[in-house]
Amino acid sequence: DLVQSLRAPYRQGASFVMNSATLAVIRKMKTTDGAFIWQPGLTGGQPATLLGYPVVEAEDMPDIAAGSLSIAFGNFQAGYVIAERSETSILRDPFSNKPFVHFYAVKRIGGAVANSEAIKLMKFAAS
Repeated sequence: DLVQSLRAPYRQGASFVMNSATLAVIRKMKTTDGAFIWQPGLTGGQPATLLGYPVVEAEDMPDIAAGSLSIAFGNFQAGYVIAERSETSILRDPFSNKPFVHFYAVKRIGGAVANSEAIKLMKFAAS
């Protein structure tokens, strides 16, 4: 149902995102005829697939629990924007550790969902 909840234009280039604990549970699931729904990437450079879509591991995703949003599916290029400032600020510190000079570099990067129709989340219920 998660795959079909995403509109057809966004399914092109879509992928699943989940953490490794959730992926371990998903890897054990089978269809009614005994075939695994997760398929490993057998050739070099090919990602593992779930229902024909690539799977990306992101440890920031929550584990499966009641009420958790543990699996994301969508076209993240169309639905998520990463913004970064063009300049990197550099601070020169000649005083803290004499006779050495320390440099501190800071770059500002942020991101946000730009199109919520392009990304869907699966909510787990208590069983």
